[in-house]
Amino acid sequence: MVAALALRGAITAGAMATLIYDPHMTEVAVTQARDRLAELIEETRSSGEPTWLTHDGQRIAVILDFDRLIDLAGDAMDRHELEEVRTDGDYLPWYEVKAALGLQ
Repeated sequence: MVAALALRGAITAGAMATLIYDPHMTEVAVTQARDRLAELIEETRSSGEPTWLTHDGQRIAVILDFDRLIDLAGDAMDRHELEEVRTDGDYLPWYEVKAALGLQ
């Protein structure tokens, strides 16, 4: 699913990083992660919090629970589709929708 979104241009690495960013996320150097990979994966699965992998102090990868990845990809796709609709001008403002449904 994520690969399909990336191919369609719906989600970029930067967009995904923005969606999952948390200033309190764990960061682990790749050299340390090699020896602790199973442990890091289990910690991520049990806590639900992503773990950034770093190289020379730069974030280069993330360990992320699969279900959370799917949720984030769905959120990114929703945002992308909303932006497309707004760009195309093919939408009705909420007040018009409510009026058309007699909800005012």
